[in-house]
Amino acid sequence: MELSILPTLNAGLNSISALLLTTGYVFVRQGRINQHRACMVGAFSASTLFLISYLIYHFNVGSVAFTGQGAIRVIYFAILITHVLLAALILPLAMITLIRAIRGQFNTHRKIARLTLPVWLYVSVTGVVIYAMLYL
Repeated sequence: MELSILPTLNAGLNSISALLLTTGYVFVRQGRINQHRACMVGAFSASTLFLISYLIYHFNVGSVAFTGQGAIRVIYFAILITHVLLAALILPLAMITLIRAIRGQFNTHRKIARLTLPVWLYVSVTGVVIYAMLYL
């Protein structure tokens, strides 16, 4: 497999994760718990595959420099910095949220999910934005 396809794959996986997170949120608000569960497991799976692919790519390629200049450079780094900081939080947050659901601890699951969802969505969406700014 060509390493050059991994950034596009990563953006696709982030997009899938964001779509599943949003759909799962709609389902839980509708009381459709089985569909919610399926979406959230799917989002966790897509994000896990993303992380594996991301690490493989950057282990082999290293970092990719942003070449934009002027205001777009400031915008890019503002997005990148917040993305990286929140991405470091999302793995433990998602795991704790998932574990609490698996254990049936729905009161504590719900409390942490209210933090996990917006952070996870932000990381997924900004991952696609960063891809677009770097590669398109």
